[in-house]
Amino acid sequence: MSKKPNIIFILADDQGAWSLGSAGNDEIITPNLDFMADNGMRFENFYCASPVCSPARASILTGMMPSGHGVQDWLRAGNVDREKMKGHPLQALYEEDDKPVDYLEDFKTYTDALAAGGYTCALSGKWHLGDSIRPKHGFSRWYSIGRGGCEYFHPDVVENGTIELKDEYITHLITDKAVEFIGELAEEENPFYLSVHYTAPHSPWDANNHPKEYLDLYKNCDFHSCPIEPLNPNQINSSPYADCEEKRRENIRGYYAAITALDEGVGKILKKLEETGSAEDTLVIFTADNGVSMGHHGCWGKGNATFPQNMFETSVKIPFIAYRKGFSPAVSIPQGLYSHYDLYATLLEYAGITSAPNEKSPGQSFCGLLQGQPEESGRDSIFVLDEYGPVRMLRTREYKYIHRYPYGPCELYHLTEDPDEKHNRYEDPAMAEVVRSMQLQLSEEFNKYTLPYNDGSKLPVYGKGQMHKLDGRLDDAFAKDFFFVNPKHR
Repeated sequence: MSKKPNIIFILADDQGAWSLGSAGNDEIITPNLDFMADNGMRFENFYCASPVCSPARASILTGMMPSGHGVQDWLRAGNVDREKMKGHPLQALYEEDDKPVDYLEDFKTYTDALAAGGYTCALSGKWHLGDSIRPKHGFSRWYSIGRGGCEYFHPDVVENGTIELKDEYITHLITDKAVEFIGELAEEENPFYLSVHYTAPHSPWDANNHPKEYLDLYKNCDFHSCPIEPLNPNQINSSPYADCEEKRRENIRGYYAAITALDEGVGKILKKLEETGSAEDTLVIFTADNGVSMGHHGCWGKGNATFPQNMFETSVKIPFIAYRKGFSPAVSIPQGLYSHYDLYATLLEYAGITSAPNEKSPGQSFCGLLQGQPEESGRDSIFVLDEYGPVRMLRTREYKYIHRYPYGPCELYHLTEDPDEKHNRYEDPAMAEVVRSMQLQLSEEFNKYTLPYNDGSKLPVYGKGQMHKLDGRLDDAFAKDFFFVNPKHR
């Protein structure tokens, strides 16, 4: 029997679909991602399951919605054992931690299934799903970060069960370890799966956090690819925001520089596949955990840029590129609606592994596209779901409906007429039937995929972090230290 295909899964952190050259951004410098898109597939309408880090990543791995797996906000604790960090030079970084927690221990991930099916699984980069020290969920090689995020030049890196502060650029460290893993894995008999989870282009975006060589590429850029709008009245203290032109330029310049550094890493990964003779045997996927707004709608950040949380397209629509050398797809730019919760079924089918999905998964495999088949009819008429605590979204080809429990405000956008989401039609009498129908459909769909004790519609999620697993202690499950930064907050 021939060897199964290798899979490399490259995950950016907070990169919107709008920030790719191949998607029409004429300012961003992403030659290697553009190469993948031009010689593979770039999906036009791909969505995260939640517009914030940890819930989105948990949904990628399990195929479940946050109200199924129970990770409802970015994880602020549960990374390490605080007692064991006493006396460690980095003790101060982990003051909010108590004990390490595997937030997905009750659920099967596709990496569990891949490992059981004969794959060697390796991780280089961000984990941010608790217990960051020990390899888990099928991974046998583990190079990660102690917390969810880190400073770009002073990352707390996890290797061989220890945490060490590195005085190097984290994007380069993640790339170098990924390249090293490829060299090792390509020599082994088993097929391999490699997760390359960058922290880029997540904030911080200031000049002190990125090499001058990348920042200088955007020195004279006017950043017309990002709109200039007044600061959103609901902006909170979740991300570096811009209240003047100087800060706006600094933010976008750092954001674009981080993406270009990531793109350079992608090029090194593709080169290593060539050098090891593995390129034609390896599917390379590039995507992001969630999107981000860089001034869009006056917001700076992702779903938790605002309170209540937002579901703007810039927050929920993410890039998705699939590339395999020598493979010619039947469709280079699929137009249907796809989501991260489809990946569990897709990747396992691509790997030829039969594994029952988690019971509460809405995902549907699109493996056929990755194997050269035409796009399935009907993909443009289905819908995608998104949630962030008590905020839920249903998006069809024509409309997007956003429901906020328990009191609203709710939103309806006619996307085919208003792709920039400028006109909320929720109160429009002409849209009353559309609202009623989408409310009902959203409720019915989430009822299928929600576990009662993880139901986000009943949880006080503020966008400032989840402190522990949902086990009935809701009084301290979610951090509340948010405040509005715009004096015009209504």
